[in-house]
Amino acid sequence: MSDRPELTFAYIVEPPEYQFMGCMLLASIRQQFPASVKAIGYCPEHRMGELHPAVLRAHEIMGGEIRPMRTEGMWDSPYPHGNKIIAAMQPRDSRFSAFVDSDVLFLRKNSPANLCRDGHVSCSVAASMVWAEQSIWDPIYGAFDMPVPEERIRLMRRSGKEVVPYFSAGLVVFPEEAGPGGRFPDVWYETARRIDRIESLPKRRPYLDQMSLPVAIRRSGLHWNMLPEEQHFILGGRLRGQPFPEDRKIFTVHYRDSEILREVGLMKKGRRFLLAETGEKFVRRLVPDGTDAGDEEDMAGQDREALE
Repeated sequence: MSDRPELTFAYIVEPPEYQFMGCMLLASIRQQFPASVKAIGYCPEHRMGELHPAVLRAHEIMGGEIRPMRTEGMWDSPYPHGNKIIAAMQPRDSRFSAFVDSDVLFLRKNSPANLCRDGHVSCSVAASMVWAEQSIWDPIYGAFDMPVPEERIRLMRRSGKEVVPYFSAGLVVFPEEAGPGGRFPDVWYETARRIDRIESLPKRRPYLDQMSLPVAIRRSGLHWNMLPEEQHFILGGRLRGQPFPEDRKIFTVHYRDSEILREVGLMKKGRRFLLAETGEKFVRRLVPDGTDAGDEEDMAGQDREALE
């Protein structure tokens, strides 16, 4: 029987904010998934020296790696948000990998079997797509001489008409073995770069990761496996100000901003995960003279539509 890991989570630990978010994410992975699940935080290689020592210590304690990745020169012009695609591209030795945004928490016991599916890329339907009309898919698929899919779906936070499949890039689970069209994250990167060069296409950034995702799935010869909302529950947006739905069995939340996490009462849970896994509620306390000052300020994310 192979001892190859089934699943590796890949996420960003770039300073300032994502390094602390990544630590809380890692603590939640360790709390909710089997110990055999691996976790790797990726930092742009030119910023590795800026990582807070406590972040390095937290990953050491929790058995998570931090690896450098080359991001400079990977796009025609600097595109920090594209780092998620660069992280997904890095080599790993597990059967599946899951790129997950740093501003995510796993809330209850989970299993790779709930996320991984052979021959498929697993991701959730996006919350909304208010930034463009459906006609945008014609030039996107047309750039690859592909027909727009006939399938239609309903977006997570929109009750209107069904739309061309469009997914969140906040949790993307894929097989590491190449599909008929190549290894998925490599195809995703090449697809995104080509779409980024369609000058007539509006709002390519910051939506490039998501507009390229369904195209890349098809181009790699794989199929999409739409995760239930409970496996990637997106907070904020239309839900801002509403209480967290305690009556639903939600496994995963994408909180987008530490303030939103606090509003729904989940910041304390995240701190408990850190305490259970590291012995401290605040990452900075893991090094001499460390305090909790700045932890949550550094976790302030960006409540942007592209996350939907």
